Amino acid sequence: MTSAAEPDPPGKRLLGFLLEIRKTILSLGIGIGLGTLGFYFLSPAIFAAFQGHLHQKLAFFAVSEPFLAHVKLALFVTLFLFMPWIVFCFWRAMARPFGLSKKALAGFVFFTSLLFYIGTLFCYFVTLPFGVKFLLGFESEQLKSIISVGKFVSFVTVFVLAFGFIFELPIFMIFFARAGICHRATFEKSRRYAVLFISIIAALLTPTPDVVNMLLMGGPLYLLYEAGIIVLKILKID
Repeated sequence: MTSAAEPDPPGKRLLGFLLEIRKTILSLGIGIGLGTLGFYFLSPAIFAAFQGHLHQKLAFFAVSEPFLAHVKLALFVTLFLFMPWIVFCFWRAMARPFGLSKKALAGFVFFTSLLFYIGTLFCYFVTLPFGVKFLLGFESEQLKSIISVGKFVSFVTVFVLAFGFIFELPIFMIFFARAGICHRATFEKSRRYAVLFISIIAALLTPTPDVVNMLLMGGPLYLLYEAGIIVLKILKID
């Protein structure tokens, strides 16, 4: 991933990005809205798959809760499937102010999308079942779980999407190093601050504030941070 042209001065980069991304916000919004509407009619089957995967019986406590849960699920599926398009729009907006070549743009789009899907699948098949099983392990004769459909959908979708986004950390570390924003030596010297920052991010992104879910997200995130440093060394990016 190399840059073909000299990037704009630092003061103009953010403005250039905002001007570029503004051109795609409308089309993204329309596409996501139409996708959500279409997947809403498929959401009962998708919901049944989610529920069967996690083996949970659910209830609802408000008249509108099932409807809103299906809307959330349809939005989640739309974002999941449209992610390459969203990623392309983002990196295309970054290309001009940061001087990314077409080859670099294609590389960033491909690997960002790839890591996103790896993160979501890892969460869905590994982390999420373990986390749900652990949290529900506190159930007893005196304490029975009654899980609302709305909170269940919010928990699953937020957790899965959050894992997808955090798995993109190495890509952004490479980009920052390439753009001269943050050098490899800075990443290497800032591990203790990275741990603090990762803890904060894990606390903000996990749908429940318990330590287990924070560790399930924070642990992989720190490993990705170290992986980013290793990739920078392999690519000989200072």
